[in-house]
Amino acid sequence: ECPLCLLPQPPEAFPSLASCTHRSCWACLEQYLRLAVSESRVPVSCPHCPAALQPADVHRLLPEPALRDKYEEFLLRRLLVADPGIRWCPAPDCSYAVFAHGCAECPRLTCGREGCGTEFCYHCRQPWHPDGPCAPVPPVPSLATPTAQLAQPEELAHGEALAQAEAEDIKVCPRCSAFIMKINDGSCNRMNCTVCGCLFCWLCLREISDVHFLSPSGCTFWGKRPWSRTRRILWQLGMVLGAPMVISLAAGVAVPVITIGIPIYMGRKVLAGGPGSRRSSLSGCQQCLSVTSSVLLSLFVSPIITALTVGVGVPLMLTYVYGTVVLSLCR
Repeated sequence: ECPLCLLPQPPEAFPSLASCTHRSCWACLEQYLRLAVSESRVPVSCPHCPAALQPADVHRLLPEPALRDKYEEFLLRRLLVADPGIRWCPAPDCSYAVFAHGCAECPRLTCGREGCGTEFCYHCRQPWHPDGPCAPVPPVPSLATPTAQLAQPEELAHGEALAQAEAEDIKVCPRCSAFIMKINDGSCNRMNCTVCGCLFCWLCLREISDVHFLSPSGCTFWGKRPWSRTRRILWQLGMVLGAPMVISLAAGVAVPVITIGIPIYMGRKVLAGGPGSRRSSLSGCQQCLSVTSSVLLSLFVSPIITALTVGVGVPLMLTYVYGTVVLSLCR
């Protein structure tokens, strides 16, 4: 049975993949790859795990030559946008990549695509400007209509508010400058660009690691805006000053809860049993012996678990507060 369409299939309908051991029927994999490539989600991962499918498997499973060419183009673009020495031709309908390593001192670049030959600047990535300095990077295009300037003040204010709200839902990838749209559905601020694979924060628009929202950066996992500088400093000072009391209180609560809670939980678990248990076939003495042995074993194990939890958790919390937080506060 195919785990995607839940239909019974013959064994030959399940192609093998070089990236992992998961199996799906040929039709489901073909449809999955068609959608993934059409949405530029390249490289394509296995539908069951994060392992990236090998290009040979993608070519074997994709029937249309146009989709295979598009897959190769997206794969190449993702490789190029990760290279800091690559510059893209600014001419309309060109998007040709120029290898510009070591061109900072001589910033005049020429597009090598046949029929283009556009000259542009290495630094500002705009058309070549021999008589002046680099122009500032243009802002993100406004989503307001050009006729908004001719509207009445009330309509203009409403249009600007609407444009600002829409602009908050569309931002630019910090690595490849692709437009990213975030639906206001309460989802988190950890974004992944489908063009270049950049992992960035929606609030500060910086490339991040998995611990970005745990660091004192002011960016929250589900917030609409980052914290202000004053609020961030006050929070960091509160953590530094209140950490000993909070950690001591947490350890003081965790020690008796773990030490006493585990034996109680295990005793109730063994006493209650479960579906298909042998409780009904045991006598009262046997049940009492079983509960007593589980509680005694838990009393022996729970101090070890408590010591490991406190011995590892407390140093980690202290290291975070007086290492990461203090360094961030000093900056």
